[in-house]
Amino acid sequence: MGKFDGLLLVSDFDDTLYDSHHRVPPRNLAAINYWLREGGRFTVATGRAYTTFSPYVHLAPINAPVVLSNGSAIYDFHTQTMLVETQLDPRAPQDFQALMDAIPSLGMEAYHGEDIYVFRPNEVTYGHMRKVGTDYTLAPISNMPTPWNKIIVQQEYDQLLKARAWLEEHCPERYEAIFSNRYYLEITRRGCNKGGMVQRLIDMLGVERENLYCVGDNQNDIPMMALSAIPFAPANCAQEVKDWGATILCHCDDGVIGDIVDRLDRIYPDKQ
Repeated sequence: MGKFDGLLLVSDFDDTLYDSHHRVPPRNLAAINYWLREGGRFTVATGRAYTTFSPYVHLAPINAPVVLSNGSAIYDFHTQTMLVETQLDPRAPQDFQALMDAIPSLGMEAYHGEDIYVFRPNEVTYGHMRKVGTDYTLAPISNMPTPWNKIIVQQEYDQLLKARAWLEEHCPERYEAIFSNRYYLEITRRGCNKGGMVQRLIDMLGVERENLYCVGDNQNDIPMMALSAIPFAPANCAQEVKDWGATILCHCDDGVIGDIVDRLDRIYPDKQ
């Protein structure tokens, strides 16, 4: 029995657990290993899909299912089992063709199972594909297989604000559209976000809300941080996260998980 028995720590991946140098800082690894030795559970809730996260899952010790695709899925990497998976509305191809016609500067990625299809890539799209290092297929929207798990549209922030406004005007009941950074607008099924899927995860695991701790750096993390006993964020987080009221800790490059575990180590007494 350890001091962190019954606790679950959920971290965003990019720019939180995984730093700007494309690594998990050693301080994070030491903190997670201590957390696990003391009986805690640790996992990730990421905007990345299975295809773009699975090459990195070995970088940190994870002992609970992972929330993928910005809250569209829960996957257990220990049993290699998809526990929950949601799809976009069947009208998504028509909706997003209309959106791309309305705002021609947008790039788009559509996720179908483990495959990624790209339509009209721009510099942001190409940069994202280089970052995740995953194969993709260029295709017109009409040729992409469905159903889709999620979509990412990419461009400068002002254009993405227009895209979000377009979706809210034309099909608000069908999609959740939330920023994972200033260049990516992620679209999932309405009601599917990190918060909703983390809630499903703690229900599965039998973890109480007061025993849940979440950390993230961007707007798409706020729904899960709203569930957290203490919502944490690294110093490099988006201004929207600071304005929302997260507890700000060190920069992700300095090992923000280490800051969290140090703080919780002081809160929870040693068990005799």
